[in-house]
Parts: sequence; structure tokens; C-alpha cells
Amino acid sequence: MIKIGIIGTGNIGTDLLLKILREPNLKPVIFAGRRMTSDGIQIAIQKEVPVTDKGIKYFIDNPKCCDVVYDCTSAEDAKKHAIIFAQQGIKVIDLTPAKVGDLCVPSINPEIIDVNNNVNMITCGGQASMPLLNLISKHCTGLDYVEIVSQIASKSAGMATRLNIDNYIHTTERAIREFTGCNNCKVILNLNPAEPCVDMQTTMFLKFKDINFEPLVEEIYKKIKELKTYIPYYELVLPPVINHDVLVLSIKVKGTGDYLPEYAGNLDIINCASIEVTKRMIK
Repeated sequence: MIKIGIIGTGNIGTDLLLKILREPNLKPVIFAGRRMTSDGIQIAIQKEVPVTDKGIKYFIDNPKCCDVVYDCTSAEDAKKHAIIFAQQGIKVIDLTPAKVGDLCVPSINPEIIDVNNNVNMITCGGQASMPLLNLISKHCTGLDYVEIVSQIASKSAGMATRLNIDNYIHTTERAIREFTGCNNCKVILNLNPAEPCVDMQTTMFLKFKDINFEPLVEEIYKKIKELKTYIPYYELVLPPVINHDVLVLSIKVKGTGDYLPEYAGNLDIINCASIEVTKRMIK
């Protein structure tokens, strides 16, 4: 049994808590926020999960209270928290684009949690695109340029998301460079105010010199099947096509509706990925 702490009781933290409660080998021992009146803390109380409004001070006062802590706060706060958790020897799964720990994608490098006490789950766009970008990079030569464009519902972008947009872009671009080997890349995030709310969609563009296309397409469908084992509503909505030496494909992600609305697949995917990498510790 792995003892879990969560710091940050907003939308992501609350949805994450509800998902963890379904996992038989993960036990939430503290849900730490700043306001006892927050919706997240009230839900945790109903679920009989220990709560606190002391935030990071709780972990300072109760060192090593858990085996793993999920940081669902902000990039700036997560950088400060990382110092405290490192001193206590607690593993951190960082859901903010803080760029402190090693970048982690469960379908690419889940073993990183074994050797590093702080792993970063990149961003929603990173978790959506990186498994496919990494795969494509292995089937082409002369990869010159990578661009990803993510569209999310404006209502799914809370204050922390909006404050962290620069960090989102820089962290996702860093992940592209690390997982594809291509240094020429660009990341775009669009907040769509449409009603009814749109689902998260990420479109990828890759410019290359040569590509082994048919075997790649077969591998892409295998990879999507693998991803759906922990991201249930991960769908390919534009199959890979080549136009003037540019490969284009697009995926859509819907949420499972635990706490967040189903259109907030951008928040759901990073929670699903975080739990999946934690399961590596159980294995």
C-alpha cells in the first residue's frame, strides 16, 4: 500500500483524489489546501479523507507523512515545495509545469520514478502528444520541425492554468526536444470560449526528410490502444496524413467525469498519467 498526499485542492487535486480512491493499492492520507470551505476539501471530508488547510506547512510539521505527494498547486509554488519534499525524501509527482524534476510520460519512461524523487508530468498537451511524437521520431529521419496545437475549453482553464501559460509552453517544448531529439519546435495553446464547451484536441505537425509511413501507421494504432488502458477516452480524430513532407495527425481527449466535466480532458489526462506512473512503484 502506497501512502499518498495531495497538495492543492482545486479542480485537478479534487479530481485526482476521486480517481485515487478507486485504486486499491493507493491510500490518500492527507489532502492539503488553504481553505477548509473549498469544494475539494468538503468532498474529501465526505469521503473520510484526512484534510488540512495549512498547505505546505502541514508537510513541514509532519515530515514523511506519505510515500508520494502529488503537487497540484502552481509552477512557482511547486518549485518551493520541491525543496521541502527533497529534504524529507518524499517522492514528488509534479502536475504543474515547474520543470523541477525529470519529465515523465508513462508510456515512454515510467521507470524514471524508480530513480528520481521528483518527476514532472509536463502538461496536458505534453501527455497527449508526446507518446505519438516519440514514436514518430523513431520512424523518420531528418526531423526538422515539430509543432503541436492544443485547443481546450476556456471553462476548463482555471486561474492556475492561465497564470502558468508561459511555463506550459516552455515545459512542453522542452519535452518535445527531449523525447524527439528535434530542437526546432513550437507549442500553441488555444482557450476556446465556445458553448457548448469543446473537448480537448491536440494536432501535431512534423516536417521530415524521410519516413517509414506504413509501418508507422500500424504502430500508431497500437500505441493508441496502449494509451487507452489508462486514458479511456483518448481518440485519434485525424489519422496520420502526409502533405508536402509534413505529417499531420490529431487526437481528442475527453474526461471520465469524476469531478471535472467530461469536456475537461486536458485536466483529466494529466491525472490519469500521474496515477499510471505511481503504479510503477507498486509493480
